[in-house]
Amino acid sequence: MSQSITPELRQWIIEQAREGHTPESVLEAMRAAGWQTDVAIRALEETLERHLQQQARAQVPVPVPGPDLTGGPTCLDAGDRMVEVIATLGNPRVIVLGGLLSVDECEGLIEAARPRMARSLTVQTQTGGEEFNPDRTSQGMFFQRGESELVSRIEARIARLVCWPVEHGEGLQVLHYRPGAEYKPHYDYFDPDEPGTPTILKRGGQRVATVVMYLNQPQQGGGTTFPDVGLEVAPVQGNAVFFSYDRPHPATRTLHGGAPVIRGEKWVATKWLRERVFT
Repeated sequence: MSQSITPELRQWIIEQAREGHTPESVLEAMRAAGWQTDVAIRALEETLERHLQQQARAQVPVPVPGPDLTGGPTCLDAGDRMVEVIATLGNPRVIVLGGLLSVDECEGLIEAARPRMARSLTVQTQTGGEEFNPDRTSQGMFFQRGESELVSRIEARIARLVCWPVEHGEGLQVLHYRPGAEYKPHYDYFDPDEPGTPTILKRGGQRVATVVMYLNQPQQGGGTTFPDVGLEVAPVQGNAVFFSYDRPHPATRTLHGGAPVIRGEKWVATKWLRERVFT
């Protein structure tokens, strides 16, 4: 009977390597557990090679967007609007921004998005396409970059604020969460080890930063969580959270999620920024 190399087996092999066990001792343990020798050797070679590649990537940061916080400003000039700096975190690089959007802009985005909402999809990293994901239970839609005066205005404001060209941004996404809806913790970068990632990267390289803007304020729940550092950002209308990741690796500590909405509903707009021009 053939044996398959599962994600659980790969994780176990990595854990053994981290604990200092030699490949030879890990191979013997696998054989003693009933793994065929050829399958065990292949699993070891593939897993350890991938692990070494991931470690190497973790040491090669790239330039990322980000507001200029030299001198510890309490407000930032976003061109047509002053934006408050509410809180900052160094590792991961997280900045909570106050008043990025006006109430009228929040309501305008919701009304423009409402007729186009559909069950949210996530990127299918096996193929580079899209798929339904049980971890994401919101509804959503995308605006084309520069689709309307409102969208263009917000995109220009973000670009100035984080010092990154408008052309390097994906289209603005609006998401709607009803009570109980959530987005479980995940990373926004594309996993380099997935077969569909090269196709995705052709459109503008890796994602390097995210801006989540809160378009309304749910009665309870719905915050943006960063489990690796125990941080939760409250969803306050008009505010936003910006975070960047200079490599596609968990070392960035940018694992994040949308906590379940307990009462009320939550509307957010998300802007992902790429390394290069997004087409």
